[in-house]
Amino acid sequence: MVNGDMMNMALASSLSLTLSLSTSSYSYLPHTNTILTKHGFRYPSINLSSSKHRVFSVSSSSSSLQALIFDCDGVILESEHLHRQAYNDAFAHFNVRCTSSSAQPLNWGIHFYDELQNRIGGGKPKMRWYFKEHGWPSSTLFETTPSSDEDRAKLIDIIQDWKTERYKDIIKSGTVKPRPGVLRLMDEAKDAGKKLAVCSAATKSSVILCLENLIGIERFQGLDCFLAGDDVKEKKPDPSIYLTASKTLGVSEKDCLVVEDSVIGLQAATKAGMSCVVTYTSSTADQDFKEAIAIYPDLSNIRLKDLELLLQNEVAAK
Repeated sequence: MVNGDMMNMALASSLSLTLSLSTSSYSYLPHTNTILTKHGFRYPSINLSSSKHRVFSVSSSSSSLQALIFDCDGVILESEHLHRQAYNDAFAHFNVRCTSSSAQPLNWGIHFYDELQNRIGGGKPKMRWYFKEHGWPSSTLFETTPSSDEDRAKLIDIIQDWKTERYKDIIKSGTVKPRPGVLRLMDEAKDAGKKLAVCSAATKSSVILCLENLIGIERFQGLDCFLAGDDVKEKKPDPSIYLTASKTLGVSEKDCLVVEDSVIGLQAATKAGMSCVVTYTSSTADQDFKEAIAIYPDLSNIRLKDLELLLQNEVAAK
């Protein structure tokens, strides 16, 4: 009878051979414990970060990973419920009432907000879309429902500013922690001489606060590039933020690897010509990530060498 170690070795050998022949990268499929190559081969997943099961090695002369770029919300911290709480607190503070919810201040539910934040990037675009769909609201900010573009923009600006301050208070409370593996992976990248960046669609002041509190001031100041929603005209899924990061870093798009948590971020990265891995959250786990070169529940078992190999295989397959 073959023991467990021998079976693992055989499986790892089979997977290594298949990937070598096809020059395709693999993806971990959420909820299935399966690795899927781009050619459709399926295998039970292997912990690629375990020294016992590692089946690949990366040649330092052929590795193309030069810059590792992180999204913030959903990647560095699981933040969807925090943003939703801050928006609802803002709606209650200003007594924001749409026609469809006039009895009570507007309140975005969990499932609705998951759909909304996965469809539209940025807080102001979210509100603008919602009010166009459901009617511009009454509030304590205006005696009547705003009808001019100027008043509508003012309404959104004031709500967003108050929401941002509320979100900062939540972050500063000390109850929010970074997602598993993020800090270690950032440190590995810096130690290996890779460029390190954070690109977020959120407001710059709130992202700075998140980074200072969650990754620490030293890591934040050590970033080679930091861009927020304020720095580009178009939000994700537009690729502007990643194209700007590439120029700022002085690194070709094909040598950048992006870490995202949602299909909006994935689309922004791929439109910019960058490869992307996804570390999904509970609210994004069921999205279609077929364009990602790998999918993970979190980064706790992912090492820099694993990402180097993924990008190397992806570049070789193109």
